[in-house]
Amino acid sequence: MNRTVLQIPIAPLLRQQAEAASLDLGFSSLQDVVRLLLHKLARRELTVAIGEDVVKLSKKARDRYAKMDENFRTGKNVYSANNVDDFLRQLHS
Repeated sequence: MNRTVLQIPIAPLLRQQAEAASLDLGFSSLQDVVRLLLHKLARRELTVAIGEDVVKLSKKARDRYAKMDENFRTGKNVYSANNVDDFLRQLHS
């Protein structure tokens, strides 16, 4: 079988962290992970998703946002502007 070598310059720390993560996931090497990703990419089977950590609000913040939400629903402390000058006047007052 013909093979091609893929060389990717990366920082040594990134390689170490990626290798440790691949071993934690049950792969025998970082090379196996890269090979799997390339196969999935070539078959257009690769799905990429980026997730963010869930932010847990403090009680004080939850209360603050609940009050803001209530104000929005009731129209209290909510302002609207008819044009840019009106908006800037409200913003700077």
